[in-house]
Formats: sequence, structure tokens, C-alpha cells
Amino acid sequence: MSRTLKLRWLLLGEFFGSFGNSFIWPLTTIYMHNQLHQSLTISGIILMLYSGFNVLGSYVAGIRFDHHDPRRMMIGGLIGAIGVMGILVKYNSWPYYPILLISFGFFNGWIITILNAFGTQLVGQKSRFVFNMLYFTNNLGVVFGTMVAGPLYQLNGNRVSILFAITIGMYFIYLLIVRRFFILTSMPLQSEKHKVVGPRASLPNNNGYSIWMLFISIAIIWVTYSQWSSNFSVYMTGQGISMMKYSLLWTINGVLIMVFQPIITWLTRRITNDYWLVYFGVLMFIFSFAILMLSHTYLMFVLGMGILTLGEITVFPTIPAIVNLLTPANVKGRYQGLLNAWISIGKALGPLIGGMMIQIFSYQGLFLFCTGSLGLVALSIMSVRLISKNTMQKF
Repeated sequence: MSRTLKLRWLLLGEFFGSFGNSFIWPLTTIYMHNQLHQSLTISGIILMLYSGFNVLGSYVAGIRFDHHDPRRMMIGGLIGAIGVMGILVKYNSWPYYPILLISFGFFNGWIITILNAFGTQLVGQKSRFVFNMLYFTNNLGVVFGTMVAGPLYQLNGNRVSILFAITIGMYFIYLLIVRRFFILTSMPLQSEKHKVVGPRASLPNNNGYSIWMLFISIAIIWVTYSQWSSNFSVYMTGQGISMMKYSLLWTINGVLIMVFQPIITWLTRRITNDYWLVYFGVLMFIFSFAILMLSHTYLMFVLGMGILTLGEITVFPTIPAIVNLLTPANVKGRYQGLLNAWISIGKALGPLIGGMMIQIFSYQGLFLFCTGSLGLVALSIMSVRLISKNTMQKF
């Protein structure tokens, strides 16, 4: 499949999509809790349903990417997302807000999966570099988005209509970029004789085992990470820290990613074993939650976020790159879709599990749960690597 799409247009689209999403997250939980007067458990259930539809969108898009025109699929997903956001501008009270948010989840999962699948198809680019740059650009959008979203939310009397209007604008620019620059030449579809059937088609057994363990691991990691963008907003504001300062944490997160990115790029050129980057990242996640157990001041939360950032910048772009290396060309889109589906599962379960843990055990119990779960992730990934390091096939 030949193409004229360049990495810079992929990154530009990612930037505007990320910028637009920053006006939805991480304000969702606190909006439902403080303005719509719903419990953390109800908020967690809504986010779980959102991510459930995100899973569906990711899976369907991943399957269709390998056999249909990805550009048309991306345009359709963006139009759907813009339509839902347009309704949310007017109807953002209960129960319209959760229903429309859940619908948006399907289109968002669809868009993210196709973008990542495009990344696996770029000619002359190493997959780890592509996913590192996509992750960097995503967080660049978060930096600028959160710099505006939190203060604008407060200055606008905690109303969200203007935030959704900005999201529409960003997605419209994204749509224009896709229409103009996401141009693929003739894309031959597979014949029925050679058509891939089933998610494990053409995949060596050891590769499949490793990939599925990575799927489960990334879901658990996202269960813990999603606490920062959901339940922690209520935890911090409950300690007298303003919403503006909480939003500033995500700006700090994005700035640190830009600062750390050259260092990570330098390291990835010298570390040939991608699994070491994953181990390091998971260890940083563990340290960040350990710090949260002792956090009572804003400075401690900033320190925890700094360590968390080191973890995410190594884990999140590396796992998609590993999955890409372990999958044949004719199913790369499908497995990127499955990967994003498992990420969405983690995002879905995270707020719900966190809300339940808080109600039953308190926030300290939640921090202990996250620390222990991440420890199990580190051990499972290590065991997979030790078992299959000499038998996995790379593509």
C-alpha cells in the first residue's frame, strides 16, 4: 500500500485532537460530582460506559482499517464526534450529558485507533519513533488545552458549553487536515482467499501470548493512571486545593513531557530492549503512588505528577511500538485496535474501581491498591520476557 501521508500531518492532526479533548478531560468527573450532583460511583459508572463504547469504536475501527479506506473512516469518525459535541453544547444537564458523552466515546475510540494504525503504515519511519512523536504531540495538545480549560471553566461559572464549542472547533480543523493531507493512493483490499479471519490470524503463538499479556498490563496501568484524571480531582479540591491548581498539574505534566522527550529519545537510541523502558516506566508509576500516600501539600502532588510523567512517557509509547513489531503487516490495524480497546477497558474500570475503593477503604486504600497492582504488572511483563525472549518473531 503506497501513500503520500507524511508524519508531520499525522502529528498535526493528533495535536488538534488532543487539544480539543483537553476541554472534556479531566473536568468530567468534577463536573458530574459538583455540578450535576452525582456520586463518585455514579460518575465512575458513566466513565465506564463511555470507555465501553470507546472499546467498541476501537475494535471495529481496527478491524475495518485493514480492509477499507482509512481516510474515509477517519472523516466519518470526526463528523460523528463533531455532531455529538454540537448537541452537548446545548444539552449538558442530567441525563443528556452522560448519554451524549457515552456516544462520543465510540467516535473517539474510532479516531484514535485509526490514527495509530496510520502510524504503523508510514514508510521510512521506525515504529518506536512514530509512537514517541505521537505521544509527545498528544501531550503538547494537553499542555495548551489544560492551560485554557481549567481557568475558562472557573471563569465561566463552571459551565461547560463554551468548552465543548472549542472542542468542535479543534475537531473541525482536524477534519480539514484529514481531508487535505491524509491522502492514500490505491489501496488493494485482500481477496477472500487471503483475507485474515480472527484476531490471532498469522500470529506466532509466542507473539500472541506476549501481546495479550501486554494488553492486560496496559489495561491495569490505565486503571491506576485514570485515578489522576478522575477521583484525584475530588480528593485534591477536598483538601482545599483549587480546581485551577488541579488543572495546572496537567499543564505541568505536558511541560515535563516536552522537557523529558529529548532525554527519552536519546535513551531509546541506546536501549535496544524495549522491555527495559516498560520496566522503568512501571517502577515510576509505583513511586508516584507511594508519594501520594504522604501527600498533604500541593508541592507533594506536583512531585508525584513529575514522577508519574517519567513513567507514562516511557510506558505509553513503547507498548504500542512493541505490539507493532510483533504483528504481521496484514493485521497491524486490528491489533492496534485491540490495544486501544484494552486501554479503554482500563480507563473504563479505573474511575469505577477507584470510586468503590474510596467509599469502602478511603483514598489511602486506593493508593495501596494501585501500588500493588502495578507491582504485579512489572512481574508479569518480566516473566513474559524471560519465557519468550528467544522465540518471539518480529515483523
